Order: sequence, then C-alpha cells, then structure tokens
Amino acid sequence: MKKVSIVLAIIIIGIMTLPSLAGCTGEENNGSEIKVVASTSLITQIVERIGGDKVSVVNIIPPAQCPGHFDVKPGDIQQLADADLFLLHGWQGEMFSEDLIATANNDELLVIKVNAVVGENENWLSPEVQSLAVDNITAALCQADPANAAAYQSAAADYKAIIDAKGAEVLARLAAISPGSISVLCSDQQMGFLGWAGFNIVGVFGRPDTLTPQVVKDLVDLGRSENVVLVIDNMQSGANAGAGVAEELGCARVILSNFPGGYENTETWEDTIDYNVELLMAAVSE
Repeated sequence: MKKVSIVLAIIIIGIMTLPSLAGCTGEENNGSEIKVVASTSLITQIVERIGGDKVSVVNIIPPAQCPGHFDVKPGDIQQLADADLFLLHGWQGEMFSEDLIATANNDELLVIKVNAVVGENENWLSPEVQSLAVDNITAALCQADPANAAAYQSAAADYKAIIDAKGAEVLARLAAISPGSISVLCSDQQMGFLGWAGFNIVGVFGRPDTLTPQVVKDLVDLGRSENVVLVIDNMQSGANAGAGVAEELGCARVILSNFPGGYENTETWEDTIDYNVELLMAAVSE
C-alpha cells in the first residue's frame, strides 16, 4: 500500500507541475500579441508592417481628420486601458493624449513618443522621414516586447528597403514634369514633402483661420509675381484653405493627404505617396 501511495503522490505532483512547466517557454506575453494603440494612421501602418502577427494595433484619430481637432471617445479610453503600448508623435496637436492616458488609468501602459524629423522636414510622407519613423517605432516595439526584437528589426530592414526603392521611383516619375520649374504656393503641412519632391515653393500658408484678407492678398500678389501655376492644400488642416488664392490666380489646385487612409485605397505609405503624386502630375498636365 505504501508503494501505491508513493506512486500516486508522484503522479499527482507531476500533474500539478505540468501547467507551470508549460509556461516556462522563455517568451514574453506567453506567445500572445502585444496590444498597441497608435494616435494616427502614420504610426499604425508602420506598426502593422513591422509587428505582423506579433501585435494588434488600433488607430484612434481618423486619417482624414486633423489631430488638433480630435475629440476623445469612451471607446478610445477603453482601448488604452487594455493596451500594452501607446505610440504617439508628440505633436502639439496631440495635447488630448495627456488626459486620455490619465483617464485610462493603466499602470502597465508604456507610452512612447516617436516623432521623426530630418533637418527641418517633419513630413512622414518624405522617404527619409518615413525611414527614421520606422527606426523609432521599431525601437519602441523592441522595448515593449524584447523577446521578438529580432523579428521586428528584420521586418523593419525589409520595409526600409521598400521605402528607398519607392522614393527613387517617385523622383524618377516626377522628373518627367521638371518639378523645379514649377512654382507653387502650398500648405505649410505639405512643405516638407513638396520640398523633397523638388517643387519650387515660393510661399506657404496656414490653416483657414489664419488667412485674413491681408494674408490672402499678399499670397495672391506673391503668386502673380512668381508665376505660380499650382496651389496645394492639405486635407487634414483645411482642405479649402487655398481655394480663394487659386481662384484669384486662375491656377490649378490640388488637395494632398498627409495620412494613409485619408483618401480611399491609400492605407499604406506607398499608396498615399503614389496618390499624391498622381494628383500633382495630373494638375500640372492640365
């Protein structure tokens, strides 16, 4: 009877030990996805590409909306309360984030700002800025989930190769219209991208509420003196800000998007930059 009892005890101890052994895999999160909340689609599309099936990501600011005019919803608070990582740009327009973080009351939440600026260019559509953003977001994912750092770094290297190739392709396409000879007035939110693309930017303007009658007159006078042929607005900061200036000048006008998903079927960085370039080339060709 003693032998039977000893054997039975060993079996019971072994069964009780199995769950703890199963958990000793050496991987964080027990193989589950890390939950990421991103403030904008600029961040979201990079997280999706680098994180793959190791992350689940939620974007909270609609792509066509200005971050500075975003109103937090109860669902956004719950998303952050359940998240492991919150990625945001650190822009002044994201001031809502402080209250959002406090209200979510998630002591385990890792908050990282991934703003990317190259020189004076902070437009994420520009390949060099997009590439730096990839580096910053990759570092954030590695910090939140070090067990999968190698996978994140490998995916980031692949995506950066795509960025380099797309940048070269876009510049080759634009060369056909000689952008340096095209004088434009543009939204200050598109200045970085258009400067990278090689357009001759003779003046910039801000949001609609900054365009007083005197500012508009000055822009029109500048446009006439510099033979401006194109006015370029930014969807997210006031799509029709430059409409009156373009009308006075009698020139073409386009509305570009700074965020993936702003226009239909532009969910990735490549889709967005291609769509913007198509708008620019079509306007110049008219």
